[in-house]
Parts: sequence; C-alpha cells; structure tokens
Amino acid sequence: MTTQFLTAPTLPPWLEAELPFNRHVFSDAGHTIHFIDKGEGPAILLLHGNPTWCYLWRKVIRILAKEKVRIIAPDLVGLGLSDKPRDPAIHTLDFHAERISALVKTLDLHDLTLAAQDWGGPIGAVMAARNPDRIRGAVFGNTSIRVPSHPPRVTPFHRFSRTPVISDLAFRHLNLLVRNLHRAQGDRASIGATERRAYLYPFLKIADRTAPLALARLVPTDLASPTFRTLQEANDWARAFRGPVRLVWGLRDPILGRTIHGMKKLFPDADVTETEAGHFLQEEVPEELAAAILAVVASTGSR
Repeated sequence: MTTQFLTAPTLPPWLEAELPFNRHVFSDAGHTIHFIDKGEGPAILLLHGNPTWCYLWRKVIRILAKEKVRIIAPDLVGLGLSDKPRDPAIHTLDFHAERISALVKTLDLHDLTLAAQDWGGPIGAVMAARNPDRIRGAVFGNTSIRVPSHPPRVTPFHRFSRTPVISDLAFRHLNLLVRNLHRAQGDRASIGATERRAYLYPFLKIADRTAPLALARLVPTDLASPTFRTLQEANDWARAFRGPVRLVWGLRDPILGRTIHGMKKLFPDADVTETEAGHFLQEEVPEELAAAILAVVASTGSR
C-alpha cells in the first residue's frame, strides 16, 4: 500500500487552543496515525501510552518548542485521533512498533531522541531495536521494557481487565478507564475538568473504545506471553545501547511506580529524576521531563 500524508481533522475551538501545533495524518499499511510535527532541529519522538494521546505531551511540547528542536508526537493506532480498528487482536506490541517505525522511516528521522511513557516505552524501544542507527538517546518515564526472569506481578487493574463481560462493560460501555485517569495521579487535581474532557474526546463513540481494553489485556501475565517475545528485542537493545539515557519517574504511580527498579538495572548509568508525580507525569512534572529530554539532545557523551 502507498504511504501518504493527509489533512489532520479539525478540533473544536476549546481543544484547538490546547493543541496549537502543526498536526498531520500519516497513512500507511491501511492505518492512519495522527501526529504533531513542530519546529526544526534535532528530532524528538514523544510516545504516550494507554489510554491517552499526544495531548498528554502538550505541556512538555510548549517547553521544548522554545528550543531549536523538531518535535514529533504521534497518537498510537486505536487512540487519540488515529485510526481506531475494532478488532482487539490487532493490538500487539509488534504491530504498534511497526507502525511507529514506518512513521520514523517515512519522516526520515535520524539522531533521534526517544521520550516514552507507559506503553510508549516498549513500543518505542522495540522501534529503536529495529532502527538502531536512527537513535541518539532516550528518556523513559513510568514504563517498563525489561523482560523479567520470574513471572510478572499482575496488578489488580490488569487482572480486572481480563474479567469477562464486566471489563468490557467498564472499559467500552462506561469508559471508566478514561473517566478515572486522575486516580492514578500524585496530585489528582492535575487532571481536572478540561483535561478529562480532552481525554474523553477521542472516545465519544462506543465503537471507538477497543484499544484501551485491548492494551490493558496486552500486559503479560506469564513468561510465555507473545508480548515478552517481542519485548526481548527491546531488552537486548537497552542492554547494548551506548547513547545517553535518562529516567524521570513519578513514584506515586500505583501502576508502574515500582518498575523504576527494573529500569535502573537495565540502564545502570542513567541519570535518574524521581518525583512525587503519578502515572501521567507529563501533567504534573513537564519541566523535569523537558529538561531531561533537552539534556539528552545536547549530550555528546555515552553510557
């Protein structure tokens, strides 16, 4: 299939004011990806996770945009303003890594600084493993790309996501995951009325709510999971990578706060910034994230 760029969808005025950036739509392999493309200079790729979209990075983008850098912030397929397939089986780590790889290759990004959170971490790291010559450095926040040696700890949230019928009702029909993002925050006021409205905007239709549940169920519950087989690529890349890496963490994250220990083992020489933020640390500590990203961009050292 041919690759092409399309006009980004129009946003309502209240949301346009929140995202006053150049936006485009990338079409490839039968799927579309909505993304922000702002500025000129060394490229920075910002990857979000479940169930957010590029809106999550807006505060960080405003800070980065003051510097001579190029900021690329896509919406993962199934989320934000990107294509929303209705088949949950399409949501695999390999699928999402390939879609982001296609975007990176089409935009011909080199000397790339990857900044990723939640599912953006594994997706970005697998992409990096498949495009190692394009990656300059990385910043990870509240994510996990390490393949464990023991069966993973399954959180109550992810256990619930696999409960038949009830999880479908909660995730798709009631949209409870998106409505309760503030509960994962260190400061619950960091996701107020405007933010909740913005995160709900891509999911106004029940038929568009496949990805949040599918991605929650994609989290591995045992070592035989196909997700871990793909994640091994990311794990191996991380151990071999010699570019600058920084970790910025929200320690009050009830989902991934503890994974900082595994990430420190994976990147033992990384500069680490620990904060009292929660899961969506972009909403609470954008200055710390932006500072870490710009430090990686400016760095000429190696790990």
